[in-house]
Amino acid sequence: MISLGAEAMDATRIFVDSEFARLRTVVLAECEFRAPDAMPLPADLAFLPQQASAAGSQTPGRSLAESHPDVQRAWEAEREALAVVLRRHQVEVLRPRKLNAAEKAFAGARGYANFFTRDPFFTIGPFLIEGSLRFVYRRIEVLPARDLIFDWAMRTGCLYVAVPQPAIADDDDGGAGPFLEGGDILILGRHVFVGQSGLASNDAGIRWLANLLRPMGYTVEGVRLRPDVLHLDCALSLVRPGVMVVCEDAFLDGVPSALANWTRIAVGLDEVAQLAVNGLPVTSDIYITDPAFAAVGEALARHGVAVEYVDFAISRSMGGGFRCSTQPLLRAD
Repeated sequence: MISLGAEAMDATRIFVDSEFARLRTVVLAECEFRAPDAMPLPADLAFLPQQASAAGSQTPGRSLAESHPDVQRAWEAEREALAVVLRRHQVEVLRPRKLNAAEKAFAGARGYANFFTRDPFFTIGPFLIEGSLRFVYRRIEVLPARDLIFDWAMRTGCLYVAVPQPAIADDDDGGAGPFLEGGDILILGRHVFVGQSGLASNDAGIRWLANLLRPMGYTVEGVRLRPDVLHLDCALSLVRPGVMVVCEDAFLDGVPSALANWTRIAVGLDEVAQLAVNGLPVTSDIYITDPAFAAVGEALARHGVAVEYVDFAISRSMGGGFRCSTQPLLRAD
């Protein structure tokens, strides 16, 4: 891993060294969602838990706040509870703005989302990268965060780039991309794993990322996943050096060989959609998960990890957990 001294820390305010380096600055998601008038194909929703009532039962054409105001309030309370825990551990918590009227009008019948900051942009080492999302209703999701990340990028002098815009395709076809989403990207020093299930990041996006990072000494490894697993971070969590939470059945070619000697805290395939793997390391000694996954927390505690529990049932019903709801700008020891 790469260690930043105090002087470098001041100069490099955007940097992510690994999944478990100390989390110092993070962007925590807002809570906005409007379902498309025509919902995605069933295969594209296979990753959602069966009880995904918050998203699945709302009226198409209306926002969650309009159709289920009680669920909306509970959702916002979950995110604020997470912010409280993060601040208690001296993490600087930033929030994107809400979508404005023009952005919502532009989205129109396609629907809109401003609910999971992990995917529309991501940080790898000194790179701040705007992603390219496969689901059409999420393709403007970076805009509420852009004011914030643009300002940080200009002030810090980080390497700020964007994945090429995806090709336009029929509504029932994601198209050629390229697609690259932050939930698929896990960082271990200069080794970057990128998931590929067919629901999000694709081969074109992975090739683009490898080409970008190769001159900086990074290795980018594509990781094939089952077609009902949305992102790599739904199947793999690197908690601390040598310890991971993993669902081995989610990997078409097995767990990456670079992790072969790591201790595995196993999660079943039935828990992947529940987001049992999608916890959030604050440091290599502190991990956040949902009380629904106390068994995971207890296993981590046996490996010396202090576990914080936050009820995240609404967020999880929307298809994302703690990692999905956050995007670090600075992770370094």
